[in-house]
Amino acid sequence: MSDLPRKAVTRTAKLAALPLGFAGRATWGLGKRIGGRSAEIVGRELQQRTAEQLFKVLGELKGGAMKFGQALSVFESALPEEIAGPYRAALTKLQEAAPPMPTRTVHSVLEERLGADWAELFVEFEDKPSAAASIGQVHRAVWHDGREVAVKVQYPGAGEALLSDLTQLGRFARLLGPLIPGMDIKPLIAELRDRVSEELDYGLEAQAQAAHAEEFADDPDVLVPAVVHQCEQVLVTEWIDGVPLSEVIADGTPEQRDRAGQLLARFLFSGPARTGLLHADPHPGNFRLLPDEKSGWRLGVLDFGTVDRLPGGLPQPIGDSLRMTLDGDAESVYELLCEEGFVKESIDLEPDAVLDYLLPIIEPAEVDEFTFTRGWMRSQAARIADPRSPAHQLGRQLNLPPAYLLIHRVTLSTIGVLCQLGATVRLRDELEEWLPGFVPEEELEDEELGEEVSAAEA
Repeated sequence: MSDLPRKAVTRTAKLAALPLGFAGRATWGLGKRIGGRSAEIVGRELQQRTAEQLFKVLGELKGGAMKFGQALSVFESALPEEIAGPYRAALTKLQEAAPPMPTRTVHSVLEERLGADWAELFVEFEDKPSAAASIGQVHRAVWHDGREVAVKVQYPGAGEALLSDLTQLGRFARLLGPLIPGMDIKPLIAELRDRVSEELDYGLEAQAQAAHAEEFADDPDVLVPAVVHQCEQVLVTEWIDGVPLSEVIADGTPEQRDRAGQLLARFLFSGPARTGLLHADPHPGNFRLLPDEKSGWRLGVLDFGTVDRLPGGLPQPIGDSLRMTLDGDAESVYELLCEEGFVKESIDLEPDAVLDYLLPIIEPAEVDEFTFTRGWMRSQAARIADPRSPAHQLGRQLNLPPAYLLIHRVTLSTIGVLCQLGATVRLRDELEEWLPGFVPEEELEDEELGEEVSAAEA
């Protein structure tokens, strides 16, 4: 591939071909069945061809198309197993790599942003990218002070490409809906579009990453690489090695899977409490598992281009509603959901029905430890996706307030990754430690009093 396709007409034509391709393959499948091949075999071939075309186009276009593919990738565990395989293979490729931009383009951006003598800032610079993402690619290098660094270079025209792609994808969101049962694709695309300006601003990304790097500097469980240098279209951070989470998903040991799952959950809930920021792009390409002498493994976290700013940490109503749901207090849960705007004033629901809808979803928080599986994820998706089920009908009546939109997507995405890992996680421990409202205030006061007494006795 020579350059990031920037002309709207070129990108639109590629994306517009997707629904036509879906229709053509459906016709091809019908012909094969008429010819005597079994529906199961034809169905698998159809899914494989669809996956290959979809993610080939998304990966080539990068921009908003690839961003959408990455957001979608964490939900493949919701697909029925017989059709998940082809998607899984295509999605894994998309998470870790995409066709690179030419070396001459990379050098041109670096010269424009770092100056004509940009090469003198580095002892070494690898022209071949080590990773490619939706709006930029990463090169491994050695900074002039001897530190190994990751140099993130933004694709020229990335902003235009992002907006063009997401607009076009929004036009045929309904056709993409069946890719992930029970998920409304249109709000996902709209939310990604709303984040475009933040995603393109490497200054905001540097601030968010620096805040996390400082807070987690001596953390035994999480490592965030420090920011070395930042300017428009270029971000230089310390380099970290480790096993990409996509490899742990594919070939990891049970120990690696469980440890990665626990640390991912810990980072999800502790990050907002400790930094006032929520890392909002939890696809496997943004995490590494690093060997550690003391703890066995640490979680390396990358890419802070999309964050949700939560100065007080995660909203307390989330913890309150989870706790009350687990206590079976239907009336209080319903009242809180109404106050927060999850139930519109024009809608009248049965509190017990709402409780029945929520309980299966929060099952992982009900026990000391829970094993996240693709089967569990599929059962949840099927329950919500089936138009005949009470859960589907009730879900359509609930509302998602804007303040909770990104939190909701990040939580669902993280659960998707935990199911891909098949990890056994002590989720309740993390909720009790980091989620405001999950532990009643009187219990917290008793704990603090107990700690004070112990300290005085000591």
